[in-house]
Amino acid sequence: MSAHETCLDRPAWSALTGPQSALALGSPQAWRIDPGYGPFAAAAPGCEAALADLLRDHDDEIWTVEDREVAVPGTVVCRTAVLAQMVARARVEADPAQDLVTLGANDVPEMTALALANRPGPWGPLTWQYGPFFGLRHEGRLIAMAGERLRPGPGFVEVSGVCTDPAFRGQGLARKLIRHVMSGHQARGLTTFLHSYADNDGANALYRALGFVERCQRVVTILGKA
Repeated sequence: MSAHETCLDRPAWSALTGPQSALALGSPQAWRIDPGYGPFAAAAPGCEAALADLLRDHDDEIWTVEDREVAVPGTVVCRTAVLAQMVARARVEADPAQDLVTLGANDVPEMTALALANRPGPWGPLTWQYGPFFGLRHEGRLIAMAGERLRPGPGFVEVSGVCTDPAFRGQGLARKLIRHVMSGHQARGLTTFLHSYADNDGANALYRALGFVERCQRVVTILGKA
């Protein structure tokens, strides 16, 4: 584990105070990403109580990604889960991908429907604007996609939004899309990382086969207003 990877220790904090600070709302004590992009939030060390001020109402939630569960006065813990944080340690060559399409504004309704049906992670109306998203279509219908999300520091970018319509699973579509995203990152001189639920054995086996190595485990805590 190299020193330049320390930005991955607290990926949300590093992103919101670094490369993606333009999307941050809050104060130096605690930041959340523009809710249109998603629910990620983080506090400065010792300032966790300030996270409660980021919640807008009782229907709102924020997600922290830290080395432990986060409990904050004035909030309720809606859910926690252990994540495997993985970093790509091998180069990949993109598959010949004439059938891959770059997704944009006109594709957002289909992207949203696919994400909400498959729950690859939090999805908001602007999530597709984090960075390039790519998809595969069958008879004109979007059946699989993948893109990117957090940029916690120079040289690192997270692959995210990976999902496949259940009727088309088992055909290697996620593998093709992830390889395409990874090869694009490598062409830009970036290292790909990701977060996966630690108990998602099938997905984690795929990631390892693609050259990802588990760097550490993190805990996602979903907080709501008390």
